[in-house]
Amino acid sequence: MIYGFLVFMVFLAIILALWEIQIEGKDGWAAKLPAWRLEKGWLVKLTGGRPITGYHLYMTVFLMAMVHLPLFFTLWSWRLECLLFGFYLGMVLLEDFFWFVFNPNYGIKSFRKGKIWWHPTWWGPLPSFYWILLIILIVLIYLGRSAI
Repeated sequence: MIYGFLVFMVFLAIILALWEIQIEGKDGWAAKLPAWRLEKGWLVKLTGGRPITGYHLYMTVFLMAMVHLPLFFTLWSWRLECLLFGFYLGMVLLEDFFWFVFNPNYGIKSFRKGKIWWHPTWWGPLPSFYWILLIILIVLIYLGRSAI
């Protein structure tokens, strides 16, 4: 059951990446979109210095709502919440990576330190953001694994 869950997460991440490529084009992190942007302040520090945009805020709210759709069909539990939030984080991490893989303006060769302004800090071959999300999502999915 967990394998189907993970395959579905990858499937949705690919669709989301392709959709976001159509929206953003070569200008990642909603750089050229007509959305409001917060570029300073304590909230921006929480995102690792990445601007907070209206695009990202509403996309996050939409995705969190969609990920929580199962709650209309079953009882809420901490294990299920861990699983759903882990799914969301995994989908976001993979979507970000697939954005570079499938974007004709970047490609996998451009996925490295110094090429992506919104990923300024890297630990080895990946942005630090990926490592942090990976640890959190593994713990969450592990804790929630018995919910499916």
